[in-house]
This record gives sequence, C-alpha cells and structure tokens, in this order.
Amino acid sequence: MAMVGCVKVSLQLPSNHHHHHYCRRRHHQPPPISTTHCALTKQGHRFLSSLATTTDDPSHSNRLIRKFVLSSSKSIALNALSHLLSPHTPHPHLSSLALPLYSRISEASWFNWNPKIVADLVALLDKQGQEDKAQSLISETVSKLGFRERDLALFYCNLIDSHSKHKSKPGFFDSYARLKELACASSSVYVKRRAFESMVSGLCAMDLPPEAENLMKEMRGLGVKSSAFEFRSVIYAYGRLGLFDDMKRCVVQMEIEGFKLDTVCSNMVLSSFGAHSELPEMVLWLQRMKSSGVSFSIRTYNSVLNSCPTIMTMLQELKTVPISIQELMENLLVDEGLLVQELIGSSVFEKAMEWNSLEGKLDLHGMHLGSAYLIMLQWTEELRARFRDQNQVVPAEVTVVCGSGKHSTVRGESPVKGLVKQMMVRMKCPMRIDRNNVGCFVAKGRVLKDWLG
Repeated sequence: MAMVGCVKVSLQLPSNHHHHHYCRRRHHQPPPISTTHCALTKQGHRFLSSLATTTDDPSHSNRLIRKFVLSSSKSIALNALSHLLSPHTPHPHLSSLALPLYSRISEASWFNWNPKIVADLVALLDKQGQEDKAQSLISETVSKLGFRERDLALFYCNLIDSHSKHKSKPGFFDSYARLKELACASSSVYVKRRAFESMVSGLCAMDLPPEAENLMKEMRGLGVKSSAFEFRSVIYAYGRLGLFDDMKRCVVQMEIEGFKLDTVCSNMVLSSFGAHSELPEMVLWLQRMKSSGVSFSIRTYNSVLNSCPTIMTMLQELKTVPISIQELMENLLVDEGLLVQELIGSSVFEKAMEWNSLEGKLDLHGMHLGSAYLIMLQWTEELRARFRDQNQVVPAEVTVVCGSGKHSTVRGESPVKGLVKQMMVRMKCPMRIDRNNVGCFVAKGRVLKDWLG
C-alpha cells in the first residue's frame, strides 16, 4: 500500500479469494479507448512488408524507415505508426520498430507533437520491458507540459488508457498513482472529474471492478459524484467476469443514485449474459427493458442473436437456413425461441424500414449476420401484409441496403450481402443487385407485389 497525495492508492492485485473469477476467459471486451485501428494503407502495407525482411539488420530497417517517412504524407506515416502501436496489430513481430519510426516521424516538418501517441508508445515500450525508454518519454512529456495541469492530467489519462489496453500492470499502476496524486492535489473540478473517470474506466479494463467501486466511494468523499459512465464501466466489468450478482447490485445502485437504466447499459448487461451463455437471464432482461420502456437498438439485436448457438450454426450454411419465421421457430431451442419472440416487432425493425410512394427501403447497416437474418424474415412478412392492404401505397421501387463490404473483415466481401443474396435465391425473390450501387438489392414495387400475391 503506497501513500500518494491525500488518499491511499492500493497497488495490490486481487486476493486469492477472488482469483478464479479474474482468470475466466472473456469473449466481449469493451471497445478500445485509444489509438484508432483503421485499415492499413497500401503504402503502409508495402512498407511493413519490406520491414519484415530486415528485422535482423537495424541499419537496413532504419534506411527503409527514413525513406518511407520522406516519401509519405502525414496521414500515411501516422497510419503505419498506429498499426505498430496497437495491441491488436497484425504485425507484432515489427512492434520493436515503433520507436525508431516515431523518432523519424517526429523530425518531419509536418509533425505536431501528440501526447496520445506518446502514451501509446510508452505503453508499448513498457510491455516490451524497455522501462528506461518509457520513463524517459514520460519525463520529456512532463517537462514539456510544465505546469499546465489539465494537459498533464489528460496525458496521464492517456497513459492509463494505453496501459490498460496492453494489460500492463506495472505501467498502469504507475500512471494510476501519478494521476491520483495530481487529482487529489488539484482544485479544478474538471481535472478531478476527468481523472477519476479515467481511473475507474482503467481499473475496469484491467478487470478490477471491486477496486473501481472503492475508488467511486473515495470520489464521493472528495466531492466528485460518480456519473453514469463510471457505473456502466463497473457494471460491464463485473458482467464480463461473470460476476452477475455484483453486476445486478451495481445496476440497482446506479438507479438509486438517480441514473435511469438506458439502452446502452442494458446492452452491456445482455452482452455479458450472452458471453456466458446465460440465455434465460437474457430473456428476463429483455422483458425488463420492455416493461421499463427501455428501447431496443441494433446492438441489442446483435448481442442477443450472436448468443443463440442454433441460429449461429444455421447461418454457417445459408443454402439450408429457414426462410420464414415459423420455420425458424420450429428449429430453435426453447430459450432461443423466447429470445426471438422478444425481439420480433420491436422498434429496431420499424426504424430500419421506410415506406412511401417513391421507395420502400430496408437498411441493414450496423447489423451482424444474425440480426440481418431475423430482420429480413420480419421484412418479408411485413411486405406481404402491406401489399395485401388496399390502404397501403405501393412504392415505385423497393430497396434493401446491405453494404458492399467496406467495413467487413475481408474488404469487399460483405457477409450480410451474401446472406441477403442467398435468401433472395431461396425465396425466388425478383430483387437484383443495383447496377448503380453494388451494396443494394432493388426491384419495382409492382413486381414484388405480384411475387408475394
């Protein structure tokens, strides 16, 4: 136990009593808070491929790095650096070259010093066991920021985020202690608020929700009230670890302190239950959302349907997947069937569909395969009902928007588009890929009405 500033900072790991909970494998991690991991540019890919052949020759690597930075734009160079700094980089064998690349980039005329990049680099160096270089960068940054308290606090927040992404305990707790000391000594409400938010989030990312809860109590003692963000972080951390009693207790505490249960928090709970195959709990939670007036979202659909093993298995063989809701329900286990029943008819489907005299459109953007599948089944039934209703207009054109695969794992190959195409073939639907937009299926309204008639 170390004394830092005005409050004790616990640097201990969880006791053995809780150890088995912390060792469970997690399937759903929260989204990264740090450097964006975007698609690698073609130039960046060629550069990293060239570097891969020179890892045993530092002088050759340095020549390639110098040539790449001189011939690349700011965005291309920083894009390549972000890939080496990311804990999820597809090129981990090249991560040792992140520092040389950063050093060369920092000499470019267009370079603007960025404390976030420094924090990511420090975390990577710390993970690689290069503590001296990491501490040197920290010292340089602290010296550069001087007495600018806000900027210094944000730098330590960035460090906490970066270390937690790498699951680096020594670096994390060092940054945690420095930030806590700064927050305790500060008279700025903003600094205290932002610092404690980052510390709670970091502890949760490090799978230490009990410690995060204790920090929230300390926050109250220092006059900083916990926000919905902190509660969500702790709730999700307990849920990922399968500590559902603690998760539910925190939900109750959040509501006691005046924060209503919302869609975002509910989706975290559903995701947690799904990661541990607690389907009956998911059914109860969906029912609670309905009774409390908490709306479903596309992420609700995604979390629930991704957790249904029968549906996920079916979607591996699209040529035999059921093409009606009735047929689907006949093939589902009891709990999965109950989950589908709770989802059907929700506002998610209504929001995904537009209907007027010019166009009837179904937008599947943001939906995972299971969600797109169930929405398509609902859409087919809705089409049939509307075309039979004499009071409903018949759109001039009907469109299903499924995307062209720009954001897919394999660029240009959209799983949702493949699903929709196969369902169209199976149902003998006259919709065809739009000549002007390969991410859409189109048909004349009258043609579809005749097909369903």
